[in-house]
Amino acid sequence: MKQKNLLYLAVVVLFLAACGTSSATQLAPTIDVGSIQTAAAGTFLAQINQTSTLTNTPIPIITFTAAFTITPEFTPTITLTPQVTLPAGIASCIPKNTLRETAMVLGIVDGDTINVQLNGKILPVHYIGVDAPETGKAFYGQAAQINQELVYSKTVTLIKDVSDADNNGVLLRYVVVDNIFVNFEMVNRGYANAVSSPPDIACSDTFANAQSQAQAGNLGMWIPTPAPSSGGNTGNCDPSYPTVCIPPPPPDLDCKDIPYKRFTVLSPDPHRFDTDGDGIGCES
Repeated sequence: MKQKNLLYLAVVVLFLAACGTSSATQLAPTIDVGSIQTAAAGTFLAQINQTSTLTNTPIPIITFTAAFTITPEFTPTITLTPQVTLPAGIASCIPKNTLRETAMVLGIVDGDTINVQLNGKILPVHYIGVDAPETGKAFYGQAAQINQELVYSKTVTLIKDVSDADNNGVLLRYVVVDNIFVNFEMVNRGYANAVSSPPDIACSDTFANAQSQAQAGNLGMWIPTPAPSSGGNTGNCDPSYPTVCIPPPPPDLDCKDIPYKRFTVLSPDPHRFDTDGDGIGCES
């Protein structure tokens, strides 16, 4: 009996032991720390590998190619030599390869000399190959008037021949304005003589021909001068009128009182025939 009880007790203990092991297993499962650490390490390494892969992947370089359209800058052509259109044939004598300048005419001296503004200075300019009446001479006023009509307050082209200036510092130039060769025009209209002034003789022949034409046409100062009267006033002629015989006052005469027109008048002009002071009496 005692043996049975012992056997029975042993069976119970074994049963309880078996049940206890099963419960322990269910209530507190065994955690394999090594396995967890291994898995975590693998994940970390995978992340590192991924990061490494991303890091080692070449970053594409974006290259910007700018397309520039360059518009060429406009560079004006500076022509130092004024381009002047001259009457065919008349101005062909003017030297081609010589100094040409533009200037503003500020004043008229007489029929062949002007004052201009050139390069910021006021300078006198004498027409090459031309000799017009000077102050106090017959036709002075008319020559100066024609010259003024041609060039005063205008921009002219000054063209050098050989000489630059005369001994007084006056510039020597051919002058062109509004396609008119002024030197030629003064001679051609009969208000200046053609003169040869070496070494500036490029247009001497042209001017000589112009004077011949003016003389043939009785133009300007080439108009025929009335002959002195041979009447009763012979020997009583006033020296102020050397080309005609007009007695001195009294009486005081007017142009309507005498038969003469366009005659030379010198100072003191006692009858005041030369009202505009140009050296010509009774012009109209």
